Amino acid sequence: MLSTEKKKLLIREILGYILEEELLEEMSHLAKFRETETDEIIVHVGDELKMIPIIIQGSIKVSRENDEGQEILLYYIEGGDTCAMTLQCCVQLKDSQIKATTMEPSVLLMFPSKYMELWMDKYKSWREYILSSYHNRMTELMETIDAMAFMKLDKRLLKYLNDQVKLLGSLEIHHTHQQIADDLHSSRVVVSRLLKQLENRGMIEIHRNRILVKSF
Repeated sequence: MLSTEKKKLLIREILGYILEEELLEEMSHLAKFRETETDEIIVHVGDELKMIPIIIQGSIKVSRENDEGQEILLYYIEGGDTCAMTLQCCVQLKDSQIKATTMEPSVLLMFPSKYMELWMDKYKSWREYILSSYHNRMTELMETIDAMAFMKLDKRLLKYLNDQVKLLGSLEIHHTHQQIADDLHSSRVVVSRLLKQLENRGMIEIHRNRILVKSF
């Protein structure tokens, strides 16, 4: 179990340039830390949300899922970020409307949802952090909608691979063709065909359950 001082150091490392010292101190006493593995689902659709997550390390994919288990990618969140849709559900006391899955081993800062509104009134820096988070996530969501509405699938696939490289900091993408198809709301057959075309053009190498990006 992490000591209060260790928690304080981790929180300050990620959020110290944003939040007031008094708030950092309060968070270090209230926070719980959660360590996750790759592809671990940390929030399911329908979950009751009692804790607000902030990512300390790693990255998370946020998606919508229908009754048949089909998914559509909404956006990603990284170190120092939180999920706007999770915050909204906490404030309105509603069950989760999204699914959140880790992209890599991650460390999450968790604290009781009741403090979100208390800190909004008490700390200007927290209010600005939350409003900035809403703005960033909504911007990313609009970019996702624009890509689906106006970009052909081959261009969306290239953008997806580029985003994965930037997000994970690696040219190796450890996703199956089905995972990519789910994220792009397409079929595995179509995605596999487009990936093969990229490989024939020398832009990627396809291996079992992973893709090596060579150029864009």
